[in-house]
Amino acid sequence: MTDFTLKTDADGVATITWDVADKSMNVMSIDGLTQLEAHIDAALADDAVKGIVITSGKEGSFAGGMDLNLLAKMREDAGDDPAKGLFEGTMKMHALLRKIERAGMDPKTNKGGKPIAAALPGTAAGIGLELPLATHRIFCADNPKARIGLPEIMVGIFPGAGGTTRLSFKLGAMAASTFLLEGKMVAPAAAAKAGLIDEVVADPLAAAKEWVLNAKDADLVKPWDAKGYKMPGGAPYHPAGFMTFVGASAMINAKTKGAFPAAKALLSAVYEGALVPFDTALKIEARWFTSVLMNPSSSAMIRSLFLNKEALEKGAVRPAGISDQRVKKLGVLGAGMMGAGIALVSVQAGIEVVLIDRDQAAADKGKAYAEAYFDKGIARKKSTPEKKEAALALINATPDLDALKGCDLIIEAVFEDPKVKAEMTQKVEAVIPEDCIFASNTSTLPITELAKASSRQEQFIGIHFFSPVERMALVEIIKGKETGDRAVAKALDYVRQIRKTPIVVNDARFFYANRCIIPYGNEAARMVTEGVAPVLIDNAAQMLGFPVGPIQLGDETSIDLATKIMRATKAAMGNEYPASEADDLIVWMEDEGRLGRKAKAGYFDYDEKGKRLGYWKGVHDRYPLAETQPELQEVQDRLMFVQVLEAVRALEEGVLMDIREGDVGAILGWGFAPWSGGPFSWLDMIGTPYAAERCDELEAKFGERFKCPDLLREMAAKGQSFYGRFGGEAAAA
Repeated sequence: MTDFTLKTDADGVATITWDVADKSMNVMSIDGLTQLEAHIDAALADDAVKGIVITSGKEGSFAGGMDLNLLAKMREDAGDDPAKGLFEGTMKMHALLRKIERAGMDPKTNKGGKPIAAALPGTAAGIGLELPLATHRIFCADNPKARIGLPEIMVGIFPGAGGTTRLSFKLGAMAASTFLLEGKMVAPAAAAKAGLIDEVVADPLAAAKEWVLNAKDADLVKPWDAKGYKMPGGAPYHPAGFMTFVGASAMINAKTKGAFPAAKALLSAVYEGALVPFDTALKIEARWFTSVLMNPSSSAMIRSLFLNKEALEKGAVRPAGISDQRVKKLGVLGAGMMGAGIALVSVQAGIEVVLIDRDQAAADKGKAYAEAYFDKGIARKKSTPEKKEAALALINATPDLDALKGCDLIIEAVFEDPKVKAEMTQKVEAVIPEDCIFASNTSTLPITELAKASSRQEQFIGIHFFSPVERMALVEIIKGKETGDRAVAKALDYVRQIRKTPIVVNDARFFYANRCIIPYGNEAARMVTEGVAPVLIDNAAQMLGFPVGPIQLGDETSIDLATKIMRATKAAMGNEYPASEADDLIVWMEDEGRLGRKAKAGYFDYDEKGKRLGYWKGVHDRYPLAETQPELQEVQDRLMFVQVLEAVRALEEGVLMDIREGDVGAILGWGFAPWSGGPFSWLDMIGTPYAAERCDELEAKFGERFKCPDLLREMAAKGQSFYGRFGGEAAAA
């Protein structure tokens, strides 16, 4: 397969075009690296070539990054020493990009090189930016859809093909941190302003060719290759630079709480690299990159947040043999915050929406939610009045159910009451077409029971959005006992239209996500009743990588929501309901009027603007602080295992059908420790034998909720891993 082609024109400009035939966006492979180096060598050796332009054959993009199989190949080639293979493979990439950067110039005089420019039609991410950074000038198309950046940190690694070193040497550690440590992707104009690229032009290929024909020797020499180079902002031994690195270290620890290895490794590579010459800095970067790749966290994050997530978004669990079910006209029942959010993301995808509520004022309020969202986007220059007008024109806000005629999907988002939902289902089915799919957006009510109100149960399905809809990436699709394949395909195709990640689960109370997240909050509440300090509980969770601790989360989601779920569950389960001290705590909090942030009183005290002032000490009047606080590890184990064991039970009971969905759903749905790759990846990290042993210890001390599931016990006895047993080679990192 040909990834790169070389063509020299009459003016002496050699154009190397990157175009991977079977990909919508270019990705770098082993073969691609070999071809690129061969073309660079040929162009540098050809006396007829005056300059080189590297561009893309893809319309609207340069490259999307690296084929992660390339990393696997590096490991395989090294046999019993995978670290050596990764390091040597990384250094080969460095050597190639350094060859481009030096472009044949004399090492002593820095003269005689051939100018090399990059012409980007659009998006350049990962190695798609690291390669241009090694050229002498970067031209990018004025493409509003394009995004430029180095997002590797988001999947548990960092830019390892020279991007970390080049960007920090070019911009300085402080300016580079936004792109390296946050993985920020920006539009071409913002990238040029920040210094990631050089020029935004109408025709980058023409501009690049003109530049290479007129470039001088001095234009080719990078600052770090020139005599007297000093890092912008100061190196670590410079007073200003010292403060920069102290601040960067504090920032990383504040944001990650030490839970994400890649961020710490990246900062180490920048810090150590800033103390030595550029070529040595590249070697340091390669060593830290190898270290991160050898960390199980890296492979788990890559597998869950890249490979598995991408597979689910492309329809890995879509029923076979079902025709395209993309939504043309959507009906949304209920214009509250959830319904309004569903309408918003749908019109953003170009879908016509009928937004229904009890009266015109309520329906208009739901439409106003979208209007306010676009107004904020316009103020931040992330949207335009034209986009706002086009989107709002797609929303028909009305109390008239007859407007639902012609809809091919209905999403019901009314009050969480089975009777209300049943009444609405029957009213709407009298209006909508026979082949219309009906979905209930419920977070807790079993879909099979709700479907009994429908005369078309095979066309009834659950589509559970997370709040706020426009920000949350996950959508949980729930199959009732009678739900047919076309309904599943419809839901999946719709979720793909609105550019979110779907998981499909079988029906059960709380489905998958809430089944796991509710015990997390309950365990935290239990600990409070035991006298464990709330600050210890929250910090323990954040040190595990959770975005917020469970105590703070309780305030954010509201105490009365927790009591409502508890009472509904107790009513449904009867004598089987596992009552606990956590119930007593939240009922007492509700009675005290401490309902959380919305009431400006909960587990925290708040000021008039709703800003947290600190943990409410009044809780200790009823539940005094224990004189001896538990060890951090014990608190963390309780918080982790209480969620993870529910994930295993969901798999064991057939609620969860694919462990990839279990891992991706956990991270995207409730922020489960992203560094771990998800519950099943975490169990594979610690090993099923240890997990089973720790379950027994926790059960003996804290109760039956930590009892080891039979599936985990069996796997522990056999020494099996979850991805080894259920993931197969395709899902392995």
